[in-house]
Amino acid sequence: MEFELPYPPSINHYYRHVGPRVLISREGRKYHEHVAAIVRAGEWRTLQCPVELTIELYPPDRCVRDADNLIKPVQDSLQNAGLFVNDSQVKDLHVHMREPLPDGLCHVEIREKKR
Repeated sequence: MEFELPYPPSINHYYRHVGPRVLISREGRKYHEHVAAIVRAGEWRTLQCPVELTIELYPPDRCVRDADNLIKPVQDSLQNAGLFVNDSQVKDLHVHMREPLPDGLCHVEIREKKR
């Protein structure tokens, strides 16, 4: 499976604290919905096996960003959209920070992990 997603919110904007609880922010929920709509438009099945996930991040500008702060929102959204049962299935993870593109972009490739 291979597709393009919108650029994800940073983990710093993905969660919010409400008293003692930690919730997914409005921005995070909007990202989940957008990813789910893209997945529904395709004809992908839910993977039950270990997977290899490749994420290519094209930021919207030249601001300094940590790639690791962008992984969790992408994985959670893919799980929420039903592409795999749980993000613990990701056994190989490849993340590449690329050159900026207007509006940003996240290119994702999911494959069954070969033993």
